[in-house]
Amino acid sequence: MTIWIALMRGVNVGGSGKLPMAAFRQMLAGMGFEMVRTYIQSGNAVFRAQAPSAMALGEAISEAVEREFGFRRKCHVIDHETLERALAECPFKVEEGQGRAVHFVFMDPAPSQLDGAVLDALAAKDEDWAVRGDVLYLFTPAGLGNSKLAAGYEKVLDTDVTARNLNTVRALAALAAASASEG
Repeated sequence: MTIWIALMRGVNVGGSGKLPMAAFRQMLAGMGFEMVRTYIQSGNAVFRAQAPSAMALGEAISEAVEREFGFRRKCHVIDHETLERALAECPFKVEEGQGRAVHFVFMDPAPSQLDGAVLDALAAKDEDWAVRGDVLYLFTPAGLGNSKLAAGYEKVLDTDVTARNLNTVRALAALAAASASEG
Protein backbone atom coordinates (compact mmCIF):
# COMPACT_ATOMS: atom_id res chain seq x y z
CA MET A 1 0.00 0.00 0.00
CA THR A 2 1.10 3.53 -0.71
CA ILE A 3 1.44 6.23 1.92
CA TRP A 4 -0.46 9.33 0.82
CA ILE A 5 -0.66 12.87 2.11
CA ALA A 6 -3.92 14.78 1.62
CA LEU A 7 -3.78 18.57 1.67
CA MET A 8 -7.25 20.11 1.77
CA ARG A 9 -7.45 23.65 0.50
CA GLY A 10 -9.23 26.37 2.44
CA VAL A 11 -10.70 24.50 5.39
CA ASN A 12 -11.13 25.86 8.92
CA VAL A 13 -10.20 29.40 7.91
CA GLY A 14 -12.33 32.51 8.07
CA GLY A 15 -15.43 30.80 9.42
CA SER A 16 -16.17 28.72 6.33
CA GLY A 17 -15.32 25.18 5.39
CA LYS A 18 -15.51 23.78 8.91
CA LEU A 19 -13.84 20.38 8.90
CA PRO A 20 -13.39 18.81 12.34
CA MET A 21 -10.26 16.66 12.21
CA ALA A 22 -11.73 13.77 14.21
CA ALA A 23 -14.65 13.58 11.79
CA PHE A 24 -12.26 13.95 8.83
CA ARG A 25 -10.18 11.01 10.11
CA GLN A 26 -13.33 8.95 10.57
CA MET A 27 -14.51 9.80 7.04
CA LEU A 28 -11.14 8.79 5.55
CA ALA A 29 -11.14 5.53 7.50
CA GLY A 30 -14.68 4.90 6.27
CA MET A 31 -13.36 5.23 2.71
CA GLY A 32 -11.13 2.23 3.42
CA PHE A 33 -7.92 4.14 4.12
CA GLU A 34 -5.64 2.74 6.81
CA MET A 35 -3.51 4.32 9.54
CA VAL A 36 -5.21 7.69 9.10
CA ARG A 37 -3.56 10.55 10.96
CA THR A 38 -4.22 14.27 10.75
CA TYR A 39 -1.97 17.20 11.51
CA ILE A 40 -3.26 20.51 12.88
CA GLN A 41 -6.66 21.87 11.89
CA SER A 42 -6.03 22.77 8.26
CA GLY A 43 -7.06 19.56 6.55
CA ASN A 44 -3.77 17.67 6.44
CA ALA A 45 -3.94 13.89 6.56
CA VAL A 46 -1.52 11.00 6.17
CA PHE A 47 -2.87 7.53 5.38
CA ARG A 48 -2.28 4.27 3.54
CA ALA A 49 -4.39 3.27 0.57
CA GLN A 50 -4.43 1.47 -2.72
CA ALA A 51 -5.41 3.94 -5.42
CA PRO A 52 -4.99 4.29 -9.17
CA SER A 53 -3.62 7.83 -8.82
CA ALA A 54 -3.20 10.82 -6.53
CA MET A 55 -5.69 12.69 -8.69
CA ALA A 56 -8.34 9.99 -8.24
CA LEU A 57 -7.78 10.03 -4.47
CA GLY A 58 -8.05 13.81 -4.31
CA GLU A 59 -11.30 13.81 -6.24
CA ALA A 60 -12.76 11.02 -4.08
CA ILE A 61 -11.83 12.90 -0.88
CA SER A 62 -13.27 16.19 -2.19
CA GLU A 63 -16.52 14.41 -3.07
CA ALA A 64 -16.69 12.71 0.33
CA VAL A 65 -16.12 16.01 2.15
CA GLU A 66 -18.93 17.55 0.11
CA ARG A 67 -21.29 14.68 1.01
CA GLU A 68 -20.32 14.57 4.68
CA PHE A 69 -19.75 18.23 5.51
CA GLY A 70 -21.73 20.13 2.88
CA PHE A 71 -18.96 22.05 1.13
CA ARG A 72 -16.50 21.27 -1.62
CA ARG A 73 -12.82 22.11 -1.53
CA LYS A 74 -9.93 20.93 -3.67
CA CYS A 75 -7.95 18.11 -2.09
CA HIS A 76 -4.39 17.92 -3.34
CA VAL A 77 -2.90 14.45 -2.76
CA ILE A 78 0.75 13.47 -3.03
CA ASP A 79 2.60 10.33 -2.08
CA HIS A 80 5.28 10.07 0.57
CA GLU A 81 8.09 9.98 -1.98
CA THR A 82 6.85 13.18 -3.63
CA LEU A 83 6.70 14.94 -0.26
CA GLU A 84 10.25 13.86 0.58
CA ARG A 85 11.44 15.05 -2.83
CA ALA A 86 9.79 18.44 -2.26
CA LEU A 87 11.60 18.75 1.06
CA ALA A 88 14.94 17.72 -0.40
CA GLU A 89 14.62 20.16 -3.30
CA CYS A 90 13.67 23.16 -1.14
CA PRO A 91 16.14 25.88 -2.14
CA PHE A 92 15.67 27.97 1.00
CA LYS A 93 17.54 27.01 4.15
CA VAL A 94 16.35 28.67 7.33
CA GLU A 95 17.37 28.53 10.96
CA GLU A 96 15.49 26.26 13.34
CA GLY A 97 12.28 27.99 14.36
CA GLN A 98 12.02 29.96 11.09
CA GLY A 99 10.00 27.38 9.17
CA ARG A 100 7.06 29.74 8.79
CA ALA A 101 9.17 31.89 6.44
CA VAL A 102 9.27 29.16 3.77
CA HIS A 103 6.13 27.96 2.00
CA PHE A 104 5.62 25.07 -0.37
CA VAL A 105 2.94 25.81 -2.96
CA PHE A 106 1.88 22.45 -4.39
CA MET A 107 0.62 22.96 -7.94
CA ASP A 108 -1.77 20.51 -9.58
CA PRO A 109 -0.69 20.23 -12.34
CA ALA A 110 2.59 22.08 -12.71
CA PRO A 111 1.95 25.02 -15.04
CA SER A 112 3.37 24.70 -18.54
CA GLN A 113 4.49 28.31 -18.35
CA LEU A 114 5.25 30.67 -15.47
CA ASP A 115 5.79 34.42 -15.73
CA GLY A 116 8.76 34.81 -13.43
CA ALA A 117 9.00 38.54 -14.14
CA VAL A 118 5.61 39.08 -12.50
CA LEU A 119 6.65 37.07 -9.44
CA ASP A 120 9.90 39.04 -9.27
CA ALA A 121 7.94 42.30 -9.40
CA LEU A 122 5.68 41.15 -6.55
CA ALA A 123 8.54 40.07 -4.28
CA ALA A 124 9.87 42.49 -1.67
CA LYS A 125 13.66 42.92 -1.46
CA ASP A 126 14.02 40.24 1.21
CA GLU A 127 11.63 37.78 -0.47
CA ASP A 128 12.41 35.13 -3.03
CA TRP A 129 10.78 32.29 -4.94
CA ALA A 130 11.80 29.22 -6.91
CA VAL A 131 10.09 26.40 -8.80
CA ARG A 132 11.12 22.77 -8.67
CA GLY A 133 8.78 20.51 -10.64
CA ASP A 134 5.24 20.99 -9.36
CA VAL A 135 6.22 22.99 -6.26
CA LEU A 136 6.58 26.76 -6.06
CA TYR A 137 8.71 27.67 -3.05
CA LEU A 138 8.20 31.06 -1.41
CA PHE A 139 10.59 32.73 1.03
CA THR A 140 8.74 35.44 2.96
CA PRO A 141 10.75 36.30 6.09
CA ALA A 142 8.32 39.05 7.18
CA GLY A 143 5.47 36.53 7.12
CA LEU A 144 3.02 35.27 4.56
CA GLY A 145 0.29 37.67 5.65
CA ASN A 146 2.53 40.70 4.98
CA SER A 147 3.77 39.53 1.59
CA LYS A 148 2.67 40.93 -1.78
CA LEU A 149 4.37 37.93 -3.35
CA ALA A 150 2.21 35.58 -1.29
CA ALA A 151 -0.90 37.64 -1.98
CA GLY A 152 -0.33 37.66 -5.73
CA TYR A 153 1.29 34.41 -6.80
CA GLU A 154 -2.00 32.64 -7.54
CA LYS A 155 -2.86 35.20 -10.22
CA VAL A 156 0.35 34.24 -12.03
CA LEU A 157 -0.28 30.50 -11.89
CA ASP A 158 -2.82 28.89 -14.18
CA THR A 159 -3.37 25.83 -12.01
CA ASP A 160 -4.85 24.64 -8.73
CA VAL A 161 -2.64 25.20 -5.70
CA THR A 162 -2.46 24.68 -1.98
CA ALA A 163 0.31 25.92 0.28
CA ARG A 164 1.91 24.69 3.50
CA ASN A 165 4.79 26.13 5.48
CA LEU A 166 8.05 24.28 6.05
CA ASN A 167 7.10 23.37 9.62
CA THR A 168 3.92 21.65 8.41
CA VAL A 169 5.69 19.88 5.53
CA ARG A 170 8.33 18.56 7.93
CA ALA A 171 5.66 17.35 10.35
CA LEU A 172 3.74 15.60 7.57
CA ALA A 173 6.95 13.97 6.34
CA ALA A 174 7.61 12.68 9.88
CA LEU A 175 4.06 11.26 10.10
CA ALA A 176 4.51 9.58 6.71
CA ALA A 177 7.89 8.17 7.73
CA ALA A 178 6.36 6.80 10.93
CA SER A 179 3.62 5.15 8.88
CA ALA A 180 6.24 3.62 6.59
CA SER A 181 8.20 2.22 9.52
CA GLU A 182 5.07 0.66 11.02
CA GLY A 183 4.96 -1.65 8.06
